[in-house]
Amino acid sequence: MASTVPFRRVAIIGTGLIGGSFALALRKHFPDISLMGYSRGGSAERARALGVVREATADLATAVRSADLVYVALPIGATIDALGTIAASAEPHALVTDAGSTKSAICRAAQQHFRSGARFLGAHPMAGKEKSGVENADAGLFREATYALIGRENDPDPRVKDFAQIVLAIGARPVWTDADTHDWAVGIVSHLPQLLSIALARVVQDETDETGMPLTLAGPGLQDMLRLAGSPYSVWRDILLTNTDNASRALDRLAQAIEHLRTRLASKELAQEFDAANEIYKLLRKPQ
Repeated sequence: MASTVPFRRVAIIGTGLIGGSFALALRKHFPDISLMGYSRGGSAERARALGVVREATADLATAVRSADLVYVALPIGATIDALGTIAASAEPHALVTDAGSTKSAICRAAQQHFRSGARFLGAHPMAGKEKSGVENADAGLFREATYALIGRENDPDPRVKDFAQIVLAIGARPVWTDADTHDWAVGIVSHLPQLLSIALARVVQDETDETGMPLTLAGPGLQDMLRLAGSPYSVWRDILLTNTDNASRALDRLAQAIEHLRTRLASKELAQEFDAANEIYKLLRKPQ
């Protein structure tokens, strides 16, 4: 349990899986923090009923007002739409951060609204589940997860330093980068696996005949490969709309890699591709 509370009142803007999990993590490590939840639907009231937040409101300005930290966990489009109201309502000393899966579009919008007073810090926790909603929120969701922070590690603003300490306190690993680099990187390591899983599911579906073959013979390997295919389009729509070029480039690189494998299927050179893939797998399995 953390000994100090860098932010005493936190507004959770969007009380779904990510917002709810962040709130629970704060409650676990900083039990004295006061948490206000906001949603236009009923998720904030559900979060309050579940004990995820202590207060709930459907008015954005009310949620933001008097908060020391504003944590925006809305879809990307909704985040961009909300930034104007948040900037106008936030306390001058407040830090506003987000959890959007792409950063360039959000950070460009933030620059237009946050010119003085409240500080905006773009961020992206690399964590999640196939099941969404505050009912699936988990205080341990961010444990051992990479947490991208858009800016400089040596930023002198104490608000930024305090939030980086919160990221560490909830068990995540902060990684500092710029928005464009972030969006290129997630195009490869996040968007491409998702799109590959969708494409693979389409191939399996199209190839499955009236007898159920070949799906009948599928084992855990296919289940592992198709885990991401369970993610709904509603989660990915804004992500792909705001990072189309990087996602397209990633698909081009995948197509090249597939063609490269095709030309080596009957060649001993294929062993080199397996060796290289084995090394990447080992790197991912190493503790960070």
